[in-house]
Amino acid sequence: MTKVGIIGIGHGVFGRRSDATVQELAFEAFRSAMKDAGIGREDLDASVIGSVPEYHKQRSLAGVVQEYLGLTPLPTWLTEVACASGSAAMRTAWMGIKAGVHNVVAVIGCQKMTELATPEILALMGRVGEVQWESVFGTTFPAYYALFAQRHMHEFGTKREQLLEVAIKNHFYGAKNPCALFQKEITMEKALGSDDVALPLQVYDCCANADGAACVILAAEDRAKELSDKVVWLDGMACATASMSVLRRPNLVGLPSAEQAAAEAYEMAGISAADIKVAEVHDCFTIAEIMAYEDLGFCKRGEGGKFISERQSYIGGKVPVNVDGGLKSKGHPIGATGVSMTVEIAKQLRGEAGERQVKDAGVGLTHNVGGIGQYCFVQVLRRD
Repeated sequence: MTKVGIIGIGHGVFGRRSDATVQELAFEAFRSAMKDAGIGREDLDASVIGSVPEYHKQRSLAGVVQEYLGLTPLPTWLTEVACASGSAAMRTAWMGIKAGVHNVVAVIGCQKMTELATPEILALMGRVGEVQWESVFGTTFPAYYALFAQRHMHEFGTKREQLLEVAIKNHFYGAKNPCALFQKEITMEKALGSDDVALPLQVYDCCANADGAACVILAAEDRAKELSDKVVWLDGMACATASMSVLRRPNLVGLPSAEQAAAEAYEMAGISAADIKVAEVHDCFTIAEIMAYEDLGFCKRGEGGKFISERQSYIGGKVPVNVDGGLKSKGHPIGATGVSMTVEIAKQLRGEAGERQVKDAGVGLTHNVGGIGQYCFVQVLRRD
């Protein structure tokens, strides 16, 4: 079966984008990716849009975006698995190319979130949990991840400051990313002094809602080599699901979907966790990044707090993680996040990340979580 490669990447600015509609955000990233790939609309066979429709007044968003981008009558469709919608779009396009249905596909993750009030967003996200027995009692996203944090601290002695060290790292790198929502470093004193959200989580433990878009152009192997001399290959593409109810999970210190998806992605790519040189993980809350270190095999279970304290996820450490700022600093326009992660790893593998560049980055990984771990997508990317 054909290999699938990335031949073009594009990324817009994440933030409170009152200057643009969701279609315009998509165009911003699409135009950049097409220019990077050096192709025209006539070279595309299809597009896949990753977005969560509940945040938009417009239903059937894929058709509106497709029309605005001037891609009709090419086929398009929408993928939605909560915060992992962009990664689902990547996988859908990858499967279409692997099956021989398409040769060149544009994958666009886009979302407008700031037009809704915070209580509306909290209500929407809370319903990603199991609605019969959990969210009906008022669970919210921060509350769910506070459960993970409390259990991790109880079982392994993870410290409050270790959670915030994740935020400090990600803001450090986000300050160097011109596409990030928050381009400012923070201190431990400032983070500890922020308001409580859901104990032990405080404001600086939580990512922010944002507007934004990212785009990746995928191509079948022969076409990719013909069109580009800087192809990044998708060597491992895996996903897994866990129970909708968090209380049915085997434990509250990790995500079984992430462990399963990582194992399958490593096997497909013929590598192990030790081969990963740079990673993007889903840090919707600081505890989520610490659990990801463990779920992905970067360190042993229970040692995630030590991993960040020893700066092993900084550039120069064992596995640099979220050196674009992650969701925490870059922002989290949920439909765009998974594609944004892929853009960052492709940029790293191409050696184009500037002062955030990881040395000798030949193999990278993305880890994107939907809901409270109900869905997880893991990608392994490699540069020849």
